[in-house]
Amino acid sequence: MQSAMSSGKLCGDGGFTRRCQQWLEQHFGSAKVLLTPSCTASLEMAALLLDIQPGDEVIMPSFTFVSTANAFVLRGAKIVFVDIRPDTMNIDETLIEAAITNKTRAIVPVHYAGVACEMDVIMALAEKYNLFVIEDAAQGVMSTYKGRALGTIGHIGCFSFHETKNYTAGGEGGATLINDRALIERAEIIREKGTNRSQFFRGQVDKYTWRDIGSSYLMSDLQAAYLWAQLEAADRINQQRLSLWQTYYDALTPLARAGCIKLPSIPENCGHNAHMFYIKLRDIADRSALIQFPERGGNYGGIPLHSAA
Repeated sequence: MQSAMSSGKLCGDGGFTRRCQQWLEQHFGSAKVLLTPSCTASLEMAALLLDIQPGDEVIMPSFTFVSTANAFVLRGAKIVFVDIRPDTMNIDETLIEAAITNKTRAIVPVHYAGVACEMDVIMALAEKYNLFVIEDAAQGVMSTYKGRALGTIGHIGCFSFHETKNYTAGGEGGATLINDRALIERAEIIREKGTNRSQFFRGQVDKYTWRDIGSSYLMSDLQAAYLWAQLEAADRINQQRLSLWQTYYDALTPLARAGCIKLPSIPENCGHNAHMFYIKLRDIADRSALIQFPERGGNYGGIPLHSAA
């Protein structure tokens, strides 16, 4: 942090931004990573990049954070919700094809709790119907699907570095992973307020100009410095979280075997990041009793988007 503050460059695309982006590219294998102010900004950037238009349909689960939908609603798209699987809480890949119409432009799988959606099926559907796939991997940093990092499988991936995530950029932050090289140049332009400023700083043009629509989607270098310190220890942090997750799992297994609760389900082909440990109760009565348990200290629960009228 002191190094960033003394550098004289606190805005975006400074030295720590470049370090973080290179680390993420090399560690996960994405063609291009661009740090953003938040995962919300990353999703909005993806909608701009894919030129989502009014009337386009975008498929996603309703069991997700509102930013997933807002990014596309802001472009005038119609959100088409698909139900989730009861085991992983992810979008049910077997129901996606029935939701596809001639207006569908994209599928947005959300990797809930850092556990991967069934990406092979989703990517096959995208290829069959000529659709884009934007991975909402807000909770999926350091998780994998069949050995591939979440966020690197779809055409675009979106990470979160919010304070509630496994790694944070000082409270808020995100990243856009561009996995289709044909999208990289325009992604840089959209991120830099619609200008080719990135090319100018690389010496590719002698001046920068307004080239396209865009917005200010850069993370400050001070935030990137905060993030960099955690990326340097990312593997150790991940192992610690996995160890704690396993402690909870082992301790609660007797209750699960007795039929009192259900524990998280991790498919064999998924490597998770221990982002979240949740349990499911037998019925509403048990759930309500647990919520009211006096020593629990309060509760939080988001309402699924299809019910949030």
